[in-house]
Amino acid sequence: MQVPQQVPYGFTEAGPNPCGISGKSGQAQAPRLQLSVEFSLRDFRQPDFETLWRIDQQCFAPGISYSRVELAEYLRRPRAFAVVAESSPGGQPVAPGTGLADQSPAGAPALMVGFIVAEAGSRSGGHIITIDVLPKARKTGVGSRLLRVAEDRLRAAHCHFVILETAVDNRAALAFYKTHEYNVVKTIPRYYSDGVDALVLKKDLLSPSEPAKLPQ
Repeated sequence: MQVPQQVPYGFTEAGPNPCGISGKSGQAQAPRLQLSVEFSLRDFRQPDFETLWRIDQQCFAPGISYSRVELAEYLRRPRAFAVVAESSPGGQPVAPGTGLADQSPAGAPALMVGFIVAEAGSRSGGHIITIDVLPKARKTGVGSRLLRVAEDRLRAAHCHFVILETAVDNRAALAFYKTHEYNVVKTIPRYYSDGVDALVLKKDLLSPSEPAKLPQ
């Protein structure tokens, strides 16, 4: 995977970071889910690694998805963290307007449907490295909840702002991030291994924001 030559906002390396909610550059959008998915969030555990890597392969096209080595490197960074979203088997429906459950049904094995990797960098900045959400769990609030949890942790780590990168042609990801108050601040030419440019988006974490609207 191509390593960007231009590194924004004091990070030692800024890895590719389009959002798996709609796919990285060049990947078709998945069909919308008919029913909501019950899910819960928890911290990444080392035994999760292979599942997370496989999710990334499903979310993103070859050449943009991470290799095992790349994903492991990001997870090992001293100030990095990852949060996993788990669903109950079969994605049990939730009635419209009732929100999403915080826990899976008792005794039911959980299934990973997405994750986020982020880090607190230098100069009071945070970085969303990647958000990956499986097609079956998109448009259910998983991506919004993962993003909000990561932003809260970055605030707690005294980050004043957060940045991320997404492909210039990834309209669905851009719409998602703009909904969450991210603004384009620059373009990095040929950021991805397929030669596509990336947009750098930034959000001020000091400004109060409304809770994420679900589903999203």
